[in-house]
Amino acid sequence: MALRLGTWWLLVTARALAQDSVSDDRTTRTDTTLTLSEAATPTGSYRSVTSQKIQETDDPSSILADNSTISAATQTITSKIPTILTGSSKTTTTIPSSGVTKTFSPTPAPTNTQLCNNYVEFCTRKYSNVTEIACHNSPFITPNNVAANQQYAVNQQLDDGIRFLQAQIQWPSNATQPHFCHTSCDILDAGPITGWLTEVKNWVAQHPFDVVTILLGNGNYSKPSLYAPYIEQSGILRYVYTPPYAPMNLTSWPTLSEMILSGQRIVMFMDYMANQTEYPWLLDEFSQMWETPFDPIDTTFPCDVQRPPNLAKADADNRLSLVNHNLNIHLSVLGADVLVPARGDLNVTNNVTGAGSLGLGADNCVTQWRRAPNFLNVDYYNLGGFPGSVFEVAARMNNVTYNRKCCGVSVTGDAAKQLDPRRIGTIIYPLAALASSWLLV
Repeated sequence: MALRLGTWWLLVTARALAQDSVSDDRTTRTDTTLTLSEAATPTGSYRSVTSQKIQETDDPSSILADNSTISAATQTITSKIPTILTGSSKTTTTIPSSGVTKTFSPTPAPTNTQLCNNYVEFCTRKYSNVTEIACHNSPFITPNNVAANQQYAVNQQLDDGIRFLQAQIQWPSNATQPHFCHTSCDILDAGPITGWLTEVKNWVAQHPFDVVTILLGNGNYSKPSLYAPYIEQSGILRYVYTPPYAPMNLTSWPTLSEMILSGQRIVMFMDYMANQTEYPWLLDEFSQMWETPFDPIDTTFPCDVQRPPNLAKADADNRLSLVNHNLNIHLSVLGADVLVPARGDLNVTNNVTGAGSLGLGADNCVTQWRRAPNFLNVDYYNLGGFPGSVFEVAARMNNVTYNRKCCGVSVTGDAAKQLDPRRIGTIIYPLAALASSWLLV
């Protein structure tokens, strides 16, 4: 039976993309092999939000309300963000009968030394007050395919410091479950979603002090009920965060330490068709986050809101932000126009300084919005001006020091191993200290 013309065209294009002869120089902007044009921006229905609604949660006590009052011993402190004390002052008391002056040093409150998302400073920060590097199209690591966006698999991405993973879900023709697919499943199919989600779940289970965000692109604009059973099958819901409100604004989010102590350490968004009434753990992206231009080819990377469209500045100021800093080009293959990463420019695109760099783009966002962006979405995070340059940019946004090794360096050993019972004490003690420092303020 003859193939339909559209299917034949996709297969030929996919075969060309996967050939070894298609190397990085084919993904560098030239006048002969490439056709530059804007990508078709995904679109769909955007929710109009006028107020927050309280969501049903399994454990509503896991999150402190803003301005909540915490009592410990004789102390009563009202604060929007739990504070970890790093020392204590001396108290001087004069006994009237003897005229003797004595100085007492009260027992210092616990000091947290446990890292949260690789930095001790992040533990007391709200989820909405941290800048993380986002892994654009995390599952798409197929070797010798110019449509791939990353070099390392998801376990290594997380080991290297990635805490935001983005991927697109589609239903391949005649498939029995959804897959991660790039543009079309005929061009790049990373396999069923359950395997990748299980890997993320296993990594999170072995790293009890880390909070990970997943953004699922709904490539087929399918109802979430078609995806939910396969997400649940991975076991990842054990760690997924269910917010108390829909939507969440910047001040509604808990601190990382609160999320860690509650055990809900995976935040899961879907860009289109999310239904938080039916699935309160699957967050509607664009009522809680905005994005800069999708799949940019403009090397100036403007920090303007593209999605959701026509978002008022006051509303944008109160939402999370995702900066798409992944330079793309359209590669013309046998008449088909295919969007691929501009790998030849990564030393500039992922650098800390210079025109077109991630560092300059992030700085421009700070200037324009008067706050640091939340997520910096990049291709090939391991490449740039130097190994770890993208993480250096995030560290600057967070006002912390980046001193980790990058990239492709295993820091967890065999990712397939279950949690060693001998390590339980090393986990329970920091958790207790974290809880104490959170409550005894």
